[in-house]
Amino acid sequence: MRLRASLTLTMLLGCTGAVAAQQSGAPTGRCQLQFRADHPLNSFKLPSGQRNNFLGGNVVATCEAQGLRLRSDSVEAYGDDGRIVFIGHVDYREPRVKLRSDLLTYFQRDERVLATQNVVATLPTGSTLTGPQVELLRPIPGVRPQQSATAIGRPTISLVERDSLGRPQPPVKITANTVYLQGDSIVSAVGQVVVVRPELTAIGDSLYADAGSGLLRMMRQPRITGTKGRPFTLVGETIDLHTRQRKLDRVLAKNAAQAHSEDLDLKSDTIDLRVSGDLLQRAIVWGKSRAHATSPTQSIVADSIDVLMPAQHVRELHALRAASAEAAPDTTKFRTAEKDRLTGDTIVAYFDSIPARDTTAKPQIRLLVATGHATSLQHLAPKDTSLCLPAISYVKGRIITVHFDSAQVSTVKITDKEDATGVYAEPDSTAEGARCHAPAVAAGSADSSSTSPATPPAGRPMPARPPSTPQRAATPPAVVPKRP
Repeated sequence: MRLRASLTLTMLLGCTGAVAAQQSGAPTGRCQLQFRADHPLNSFKLPSGQRNNFLGGNVVATCEAQGLRLRSDSVEAYGDDGRIVFIGHVDYREPRVKLRSDLLTYFQRDERVLATQNVVATLPTGSTLTGPQVELLRPIPGVRPQQSATAIGRPTISLVERDSLGRPQPPVKITANTVYLQGDSIVSAVGQVVVVRPELTAIGDSLYADAGSGLLRMMRQPRITGTKGRPFTLVGETIDLHTRQRKLDRVLAKNAAQAHSEDLDLKSDTIDLRVSGDLLQRAIVWGKSRAHATSPTQSIVADSIDVLMPAQHVRELHALRAASAEAAPDTTKFRTAEKDRLTGDTIVAYFDSIPARDTTAKPQIRLLVATGHATSLQHLAPKDTSLCLPAISYVKGRIITVHFDSAQVSTVKITDKEDATGVYAEPDSTAEGARCHAPAVAAGSADSSSTSPATPPAGRPMPARPPSTPQRAATPPAVVPKRP
């Protein structure tokens, strides 16, 4: 016959008034547990009058007023400490959280629960936390208005997200040395934090997340790497991830922000990335340090830059206020370390279209339009092909449009030509190192081995050509005249 023991916490710890508190039904925040088990109670009285009690065999403890229920293989209660230890296959349940572990200690006076060894905590939202140790602080009216938890030993929390129709989405996983939970929606983490979302992976030293507002903030050397479509990397002192209807909507990097991708590098005080369908659609860059954008062929600087990049393919780049674009000239016919430059109040760059399914090809720039006090500086091949130095073309106008072919400048057009000014200058042929080789010989002229004389340099008089046969003195007549 199976013996079953039943007792209240008043008997277990030698407390008074427990039964009255249970009968009142008021959730005061401090539980008075009732126990039952398969085996009888072993109890020992202490000098203080408290008791140490031991109970085994399918132990069940309940606190009906709080909706709390615990199960374990055995239990040990220490009266002087106000401490109850649940051992083996522990299952802790209450409306705010569920805990499973190998060992659980309940500190009655503090309403503190310490679960250790193979801990799995489940929140009402379905989110879970796994790790070696979780400490739960239960709410106490007037003392602790909200439940909180601390997990150490590098735990992992999986946040369950649902779409607008209530369908579950892939979870967001957070791993850190220490994780803090406040209520049902706030998560903090410190120490080698790693966040894995379906569309990106984020690392940093600390994290703050509020499921109610949809904010996840990475701090202290954070770095985000995009894992869908064309990869990208984002860094800054602080990075905020915003969600809307549980889908990533915006990524905001603040202070020393930098974004790197195969198509474009962005740098400024602040970088604001807009996301739709798990892919980047737009990037906005601004700050006191000015906005910098660098592509494989162009470098653009302005007070702010707005990049339109549907499905992570760069289409347009708008540089606003005191904009400047630089590019390396085509140096196949000359040598220079200088850059071609286009300036204006606003510069808009247009890139070639690439099919959305193409994740390898890089978009080529096809058009630059500078508006407002626009200037263009170009380095061109000199007319004298023996020169190494470039010719220079500089123009000013209200609107300047630069067309590209295979990433090289093909034409430059100026709007309102009546207001345009400019200058064109050929390189100085007498400058040191100006020539790459000797001037080319004119077609049809003989080389140095020919019998024909070389053409003298211009400006020097042509010498008279000597006769082919030298002149001789006149031959005397053959007949000598007779003397008279």
